This record gives sequence, structure tokens and C-alpha cells, in this order.
Amino acid sequence: MKTKIITLISYGHFEKEFLQEIAESIEYEFNFPVKLLQRHIDLSTFYDPERKQYDGNALLMKIDSKFSSNSYKTVGLFRVDLYIPILTYIYGQAYLNGQTAIASLFRLKNERYGMEVDEQLLLERFKKEVIHELGHTFGLRHCYLPTCVMVSSTYVEDIDQKEASMCMKCRSTFEELNSLK
Repeated sequence: MKTKIITLISYGHFEKEFLQEIAESIEYEFNFPVKLLQRHIDLSTFYDPERKQYDGNALLMKIDSKFSSNSYKTVGLFRVDLYIPILTYIYGQAYLNGQTAIASLFRLKNERYGMEVDEQLLLERFKKEVIHELGHTFGLRHCYLPTCVMVSSTYVEDIDQKEASMCMKCRSTFEELNSLK
């Protein structure tokens, strides 16, 4: 049985303090130790020139097949614009009840929407997105409580409205599902 460690792998430049805060939030929410790694991957093979975006499905498969075997849960952290064929863009993606997730801060930046840079808000949004995607790996589905981290987010305003934690119902489901593994 694998040691229950969540591994965050950064692809691209992330400030050490930024990643440390993400890791601490994950440890608090899921009660598992978090390991930080930095890796390089040639993103050009995932780039769709027509969309000017990166294929989230292919990236998720690559991270899952190449980097998740030594970890209980693995999240690839990116700075690029992600998509899946049925959506214009995504903030992240995960295998439901699986081992792997990805998240990108590309569309979480205020400056994309004509507003002033706000590094603290960017950090809060990214924490929520990473926790949300990890929730899916633990078997959690989308919640309907607007403040729950597991509520689906189409726009950054949706992310801003929710907390960085699970509601009582999702927490109970998480604990029940996790006790079975």
C-alpha cells in the first residue's frame, strides 16, 4: 500500500512561498502530508495552435502515466491556458476517484479581466481550484452549496464566492470514502 502523500508537481515557474501556501491549505483540508516537486515537460506537444490553448485531457493522461505512480494523489500545476474539447477553457481537471489532477492559474489572474494585479486573490483562487480537483480524485462530485469548494466554477467570480473548504456534507462523504481505502 502506498504512503498517503499528496504530491504537487509544478511545471513552470512558481514562487516557493506561493507553492508552500497551497501545500499547507491542502494538508489542512485533507489531513495528508504534501510533497512539492518541480518537473519539466515539453508542453508544445499539448498545444493546439487553432485554439491557442493546451489540451487538458492529454496533459492529465501524461501526468497520470508518467508522474503519479509514486504518490497517493498527484496534482500537476501549470501556468498555461487549458481546454477540453467540449469546453472553451478549464481551470483544472481530475480523474474522479483516481490518482491524478491538474490545475492552471492562467485564467485565475485579475489582469486577464482588465483588473489590477492581486497576488493574494490569485493565491486564494488557486488554492480553491487545487483543493476542488483533489476532491474529485477522492471521489467527490460537484456540490450545490454555493460556498463549498466542490461547487462547479464556470467563471472566476464563482471561485471567489466559494470557500477553500468542503461543506459538512462533502466533508462527511470524503471521510466515508477515504475510510474505505
